[in-house]
Amino acid sequence: MSRGGEDEVRHMLDGPHPQVPGDLAQRAAERGARLLRRRRFAHRLMLLLACAAVVAFAVWAVTAQPWQVPPAETTPPLDGW
Repeated sequence: MSRGGEDEVRHMLDGPHPQVPGDLAQRAAERGARLLRRRRFAHRLMLLLACAAVVAFAVWAVTAQPWQVPPAETTPPLDGW
């Protein structure tokens, strides 16, 4: 940063400071708590959806039994009768 830039920044910082609302900390804390509640809710919802997906997959797997070999399309010829 050049010397002129430093002087300009110092001049801006030495000037009058803006007024800060008295309840700024309280509003910030309330907003933070609200965001935290929303984040916790989103995480719990995602966990619930993941559990529901696992249960749905388990129910499908038990009923469909995809690990079993499907029955043959044709029957073998009947001999001996």
